[in-house]
Amino acid sequence: MAEIVKSKQRKQLVKIEETKEEEKEVKNNKKNSPNKKEEKEENKQNLWERFVSFCHGVKSEFTRVRWTSKKDMVKYSIATIAFIIFCSLFFYGVDAIFALIQSLFK
Repeated sequence: MAEIVKSKQRKQLVKIEETKEEEKEVKNNKKNSPNKKEEKEENKQNLWERFVSFCHGVKSEFTRVRWTSKKDMVKYSIATIAFIIFCSLFFYGVDAIFALIQSLFK
């Protein structure tokens, strides 16, 4: 049991040492990095390149889309309008029946 605890403690110490080394590397990279103006210019270029890449991706996705035909659009539109009319008549009928029942019991 004690060996297991010791091995866990060793693993934790190794992780702590690794994070300290990573922090040192980050600090060294900050010291060696170019000035802020150069970083801003690079970010602007990266932003523009990312935007252009995004636009190309959108264009390629649009070519993969299967657009519906005019015949299908007419069919779906008629089905939708018919469904709306059916539902509205149904609920109007239910409301009329309840209003009739209420008027009979008053």
